[in-house]
Amino acid sequence: MAAATALAHMAMVKPCSRYTPRGDCPPLPAGQEFDYSLNSPLEPNAPLCKHTVPYSTPVETWTAGQQVTVKFDSVNGAAHGGGHAQFSVSYDGGKTFAVVHEVLKHIFFNGPSSSNTPEVLSYTFKLPSDLPSSKKVVFAWSWVNAIGNREFYMNCADVEIKGTSSSYSGKQMVVANINGYPTIPAFNGNYDTGLDMYKNAKNVTVKPTD
Repeated sequence: MAAATALAHMAMVKPCSRYTPRGDCPPLPAGQEFDYSLNSPLEPNAPLCKHTVPYSTPVETWTAGQQVTVKFDSVNGAAHGGGHAQFSVSYDGGKTFAVVHEVLKHIFFNGPSSSNTPEVLSYTFKLPSDLPSSKKVVFAWSWVNAIGNREFYMNCADVEIKGTSSSYSGKQMVVANINGYPTIPAFNGNYDTGLDMYKNAKNVTVKPTD
């Protein structure tokens, strides 16, 4: 969820984010350590997803076209007035992400807000019906906060998707506020800030490699 300065931020807890210390999630991949700062933004030079070694088995199994619910942790969270968020999938290990759902302007809120306290902690949406099958899909939540330091938040989960299509085409996931990518400035009450990057994103096609 949202970013905070001197506070914990927001984190995706369902599906289980990579390297989460939550006890109801799978064991870590060999040689990896729990991440106790999953709710922090990506460092400027960090890779997308922050953690690049996947779990050995999927944490969820979904079917193309079904409704899914994504949940967030609000413990000591700071939602920083909302902002733009996307939910995306990658079939090539996290190199290329195609968007499956967006919550623009007011993620974690029901409208404009200057609050750090989130009002919305889960989102239910329908997966595209033309997602292909793979046991190695990287599902990502990404977010650009409206208020505060210019940062980019991203949690990833390893999921299986069952479908009948050979590929899926959707908007390319927006990346901002880290090295090598554009900066989306603080909104300062204008929730259209940065929207052109989302609306004008090019289409990408993703397909299984396994």
